[in-house]
Amino acid sequence: MLRLNNVEVVYSDVIQVLRGVSIEVPEGQIVALLGANGAGKTTTLRAISGLLRTQEGEVTRGTIEFYDRRIDRLPPDEIVRLGIVQVLEGRRLFQHLTVEENLVIGSLARYRSDQRTSIQQDLEQVYHYFPRLKALRRRISGYLSGGEQQMLVIGRGLMAHPRLMLLDEPSLGLAPLLVAEIFRVIRRINAEEGVSILLVEQNARIALDVAHYAYVMENGRIVLDGPASQLAENEDIKEFYLGLTQLGQRKSYREVKHYKRRKRWLG
Repeated sequence: MLRLNNVEVVYSDVIQVLRGVSIEVPEGQIVALLGANGAGKTTTLRAISGLLRTQEGEVTRGTIEFYDRRIDRLPPDEIVRLGIVQVLEGRRLFQHLTVEENLVIGSLARYRSDQRTSIQQDLEQVYHYFPRLKALRRRISGYLSGGEQQMLVIGRGLMAHPRLMLLDEPSLGLAPLLVAEIFRVIRRINAEEGVSILLVEQNARIALDVAHYAYVMENGRIVLDGPASQLAENEDIKEFYLGLTQLGQRKSYREVKHYKRRKRWLG
């Protein structure tokens, strides 16, 4: 469905952020992209959705294909209308508008102007997944809690009838119970609507729990990948990302002296 082949990204003609990234997202699956801050995860999503130009970045090498069509040279609005919708980190909302007005705005970017359902039907679908939003539909979105705002931005993305959703740090800053609720809905959207998902997430435990496949990124490179269930049992992942030693004791990131990388790019 989505294929990145040896993608390199440079900012301001100087700073290289991605260094030969190759990943795939099969149709109907959830793929997780894990890594520490600054690894290049968000840049990867922005390269896919065409948003790099807003930060003076560009794909300088490699290709990005969506259903065998090259998209790395397309503008963001055209990429959205192909069915790729990015839910940005930081819960970006039109904060002076109501919950329902924010959702309706999401329908303006429907995949290929898909009119199989009405806007009202789409709203009811969002409310089905996020009942809390229906109760708050007339509330000004700027007054919502962080968890409610995260539900809203995912719901707004769903209004666009995506074939592929790019989710950037949906757990960021949320309480564990809210994180669990939101990830249950992410799993349901994938299973019930058939929406493929590329998930950028620092909470490796919950990401590997919902994903089918996962990649680990470090310093702009993919250093490890495999089925999510296998990575969850990998000793390096347990130590560095799940905070567990071989004895099952918790360990902080600072206590980990090094990450025994699988330097796949060296062959």
